[in-house]
Amino acid sequence: MPLDPQVKDFLNMYNQYQMPALDSIDPKMIRAMEQNSALQQIASQTDIYRVEDRTIPLEDRQIPVRLYTPTDAEVHPALVFYHGGGWVLGSLDSHDELCRKLAREAECVVISVDYRLAPEHPFPAAVWDAYDSLHYITEHAGEYGIDAEQIAVGGDSAGGNLATVACIIARDKSGPSVCYQLLFYPSTGNGADTRSYQENSQGYLLTADMMNWFRKCYFEQPDDENHPYASPVLSSDLNGLPPAMIITAEYDPLRDSGAEYARRLQEEGVEVEYLCYDGMIHGFVTMSQLDRTQEAIRQAAARLRQVYQMDV
Repeated sequence: MPLDPQVKDFLNMYNQYQMPALDSIDPKMIRAMEQNSALQQIASQTDIYRVEDRTIPLEDRQIPVRLYTPTDAEVHPALVFYHGGGWVLGSLDSHDELCRKLAREAECVVISVDYRLAPEHPFPAAVWDAYDSLHYITEHAGEYGIDAEQIAVGGDSAGGNLATVACIIARDKSGPSVCYQLLFYPSTGNGADTRSYQENSQGYLLTADMMNWFRKCYFEQPDDENHPYASPVLSSDLNGLPPAMIITAEYDPLRDSGAEYARRLQEEGVEVEYLCYDGMIHGFVTMSQLDRTQEAIRQAAARLRQVYQMDV
């Protein structure tokens, strides 16, 4: 299908700007620009019962998190969420609106995790922040007003990678229990040779140059990319993982690797709902101005509500 008209308008404006070579830019500068942009949108945020910033106090580090509570009920199901940004960019603020909408639509507490970013903290720092935060939240469910038996994980792009890798580690360590995976265009690895990578690596927001830069920042050693915690599609064993919804976008370089991961999960006996949104691009679920963004969020939230009801 052709590009969605709203996406086309967005790309026409975005592609007018000439970005300098990424290797010449300090990631801290891009983060500062991103932060300013996120804060400028604060007036349009979705209303929700309570938003609260906390810190997970681990023995060797502290991990900031943000809780989105939809109602005054004493206990809710939960979604532990990891933001995208190539493991280099993104923050609690960049995905604030998405988390608000998911919390309200799914009627669950969303706990957004501000994991450490590369290149200051290369692979596998973000992986262990993802798993350790999930473990801590589960162990302290009462403090967060959530049901430890109804915890799902989710994320977009690099955050989708961290969500599913946290599930792999949790399975291997026999806990904590995760009831579902909600993955928006996840970075699952092994994607450079796919048709979607070849067709969509220029002009559709996420480019080949950007992905190369992200990998250069995140991975200190070339072999790191082949580790199952970096590229879960290369894992030899995906059996026993939680059911999943995987949403990809038609004009996304990562589309086919996400589809391949869905196929691998299904082969291993994992229940998977795979959806590819026609006319959309990478990052579309954080673009609140798009009509189909609202459709995807509602669809994902509806699935989460069904999962939580089945676990009651």
